[in-house]
Amino acid sequence: MDVALVTVGDELLAGETENTNATWLAKRLSGAGARVTRILTVPDDESVIADAVQRYHTAFDAVVVTGGIGGTPDDVTKAAVARAFDRDLVVPDDVRAHLEAKAERFATDNPELVDRYEMELDLDAWAAIPEEGEPLLTDESFAAGCVVDGVYVLPGIPEELRAMFATVADDFGGDRTIETIHTPAPEGAVVTQVTEARERFGVAVGSYPRKADTPGRVTVTGDDPEAVQAATDWLRERIETVD
Repeated sequence: MDVALVTVGDELLAGETENTNATWLAKRLSGAGARVTRILTVPDDESVIADAVQRYHTAFDAVVVTGGIGGTPDDVTKAAVARAFDRDLVVPDDVRAHLEAKAERFATDNPELVDRYEMELDLDAWAAIPEEGEPLLTDESFAAGCVVDGVYVLPGIPEELRAMFATVADDFGGDRTIETIHTPAPEGAVVTQVTEARERFGVAVGSYPRKADTPGRVTVTGDDPEAVQAATDWLRERIETVD
């Protein structure tokens, strides 16, 4: 299963916010056996987001889009996804009712905040999803996410993203197997072994340099678990390893 990630936010491109969502999602998807081969960060621009979604939707088995799904003027992701599919944004009655009840609970639980600030909650914006999309709702997120023909639209706030991803995590999988070898050897000392393992076993082998406080890594990846294991065992016999 080939997956593309699209993370949305001017703050990501400006370096004001670290893109931890991309790292977290890539690790979870890879761990499930899917293959992430594109990670793209785009601004809060409806046309740019729509173009990315449209292109990736035709090229990948699934696309995960994060960020920009709230109810403020710069939250344009759901409108962009609707545009990519040439659909309208709609407000399902059950989704709006869910968010209205949530807003009422928030007001009851936070009377001081409500008294101190004039809250402007556009429930229609929070609840809107592209036509024929499947809404995604969690207790952690105010805004509704959605799934539209293999495009998964999730929040940008990490805690909300992780909770909503958990509701669709079973949709992602594949036959990719990854094994990791840790080694104190510098990259230059494992070039021959890495090259030969690739050719001998037909797997992908990557080497990643050691740091001051951590060993280097050699990763073996492939669709055939037996080939991955054989290559890993072969490399362990020829590369110095540490636990």
